[in-house]
Amino acid sequence: MTEHQLEAGKPVPDFRLPASGGEEVSLKQFRGRKVVLYFYPKDSTPACTQEACDFRDLGALFAEYGTAVLGISGDSVKSHDRFSQKQGITFPLLADEDHEVCRQYGVWQLKKMYGREFEGIVRSTFLIDEEGKLLKAWRGIRVKGHADEVLEAVKEAAGGRG
Repeated sequence: MTEHQLEAGKPVPDFRLPASGGEEVSLKQFRGRKVVLYFYPKDSTPACTQEACDFRDLGALFAEYGTAVLGISGDSVKSHDRFSQKQGITFPLLADEDHEVCRQYGVWQLKKMYGREFEGIVRSTFLIDEEGKLLKAWRGIRVKGHADEVLEAVKEAAGGRG
């Protein structure tokens, strides 16, 4: 498998996936707005819950800057619905159960934990501009402070307007 390398200023792969709430979401439907697209390993795990809640808590500020937030993992829509309801997540969580979109974005990789190897999602975030081009990518991130850092990049991209 070759990793799809995304470059700043270049178009990112479009996709269409089932989402929490029973809708289908495509990246293309957000043209004209910035998109924070974040990939996370698993619903209802401590770090993933923290990350989703951090993005949720900053939701109004992202919206102020005309920016949509989308989360993607390999979990099912049913799992996403439970997770969203329990945590009050206000943005769509997309189900990439065959990991196709994860592969397109280069976040489905070999990981090591406790001495064993397995394939999984490397926690990553992509900031996409109004035309579907990559503005900035964060890979293998730490959750603490990450949503704030992404919001700062959104503000910067907006020229500091608020």
